[in-house]
Amino acid sequence: MLSPESLLQAAGDTPLLIAPGQLLQPDGMKQGLAVAVQHGRFTQVGPVDEVRAAHPGLPVQDMPGHLLMPGLIDTHTHLTQAFGKSLAFGEPSEIFRRIWVPMEGVLDEHAAYLSAKLAALESLRGGFTTVVDAGTRSEEGLGGVARAAREVGIRCVLGLICNDAGNTEGEAGARRILDRAAGFLAAHEHDPLVHPSLAISIPEAATDRMLHDVAALSREAGVRFQTHVNEHLAAVERSLVARGLRPLELLHAVGALIESALLAHATLLTPRELGLLRDSGAAVAYNPVASAWKGNAVLDAGLLQMLGVPFGLGTDGTRADALRLMDAAEMAQRLTQGIAKGDSSCGGGWTWLDHAAHEGARAAGLGHITGRIEAGHAADFLLLDVDVPEFVPSWDLGWELVRFANRDQIDAVFVQGALRLWQGWPVDWDARALMREAATIARRDVARAPIQRVHATSDAHRAQALHAPSSI
Repeated sequence: MLSPESLLQAAGDTPLLIAPGQLLQPDGMKQGLAVAVQHGRFTQVGPVDEVRAAHPGLPVQDMPGHLLMPGLIDTHTHLTQAFGKSLAFGEPSEIFRRIWVPMEGVLDEHAAYLSAKLAALESLRGGFTTVVDAGTRSEEGLGGVARAAREVGIRCVLGLICNDAGNTEGEAGARRILDRAAGFLAAHEHDPLVHPSLAISIPEAATDRMLHDVAALSREAGVRFQTHVNEHLAAVERSLVARGLRPLELLHAVGALIESALLAHATLLTPRELGLLRDSGAAVAYNPVASAWKGNAVLDAGLLQMLGVPFGLGTDGTRADALRLMDAAEMAQRLTQGIAKGDSSCGGGWTWLDHAAHEGARAAGLGHITGRIEAGHAADFLLLDVDVPEFVPSWDLGWELVRFANRDQIDAVFVQGALRLWQGWPVDWDARALMREAATIARRDVARAPIQRVHATSDAHRAQALHAPSSI
């Protein structure tokens, strides 16, 4: 019987051999294969007999009812926003101004650590083994986020925000920002789990010079340059008024629309901007749930695919569930593009699997490290129980994963070859103690943050409705 004890040996020197019923590769589902995991990486992927013969005397974990698949990639999230969660429900766009900036601004390093650890746990539970964090607005919190990622054992592309729109020190202030950025990159250059990145929150939060310099520094270091772009109508209009260019056009004009850029949202693109994006080689984080919950538009992912623009799927901190995210991506494409055009496939199930896995890793700048079940790649993977009623009979497992799968089917989550979760819970630390402390600190910090909500809670709305005079 499958157990966590049988899977824990991968963290040591003895190879872990697993023979799943099916294994997900970039070209589809495969049967009759096994993997060997050692020192954090896949050391062999091949026919079961070959893997067994290469490791005489070692047991093979036979898992006929399981799918072994790459851990999925969240190409855009905010780990230090976990304390807010449903505070943003029902709110109009640009909630970052009224909720996230005020809330993150009061977080000290320990609170940021707790929030990030809670969010990272949720991500692992949802099948994400890699998250791309766009940077925290907590002045003290970046170290806490990195520590949380390492402790939970999730791979994290961690952004350092380099905004300078409020800089009052001129050249000295700009130099201080860039020196800090260079130090951050150097400090994490060889970190096995925390991969550094530089970020500008939105183009209007930085001067033209800073946008150019941060992008150039990212390119030189071979890391991602992150920014939110063309997400909301208000931001597009502010950019036009202030700089005469739309946000993505501005990035291009100042030399910041580069191959190492990762652009979050990009939902409001003109044909010219699509051309600039295609020619730049920049990647996009496609956030369908964020569009549904608080956006102005839905990006046409099929068009990105046709143009050859690299893109991955992102949560934007909405809900950390990779399987539901794939479902939302397919549904968003179908509702906004497919139905009106008679496109019944909308990319097919494989499109969303690809962009949640190996194409997502490519968009995150980690395609050479993760996103594939392949010898030499990091052993970041999931063991999914597919011997469930929802998958019987199974005719097309790719589509079924997108439309039917639930996170309660994820029996095991591995990152860097180590078993991190077993049936939704950590194997080596107390998640419930974290939850209790996080709930206490969250109440404290949300109460003292100058949050401005437009809508009341569900219970308050019910109470108002009960006491409202009848309109009949």
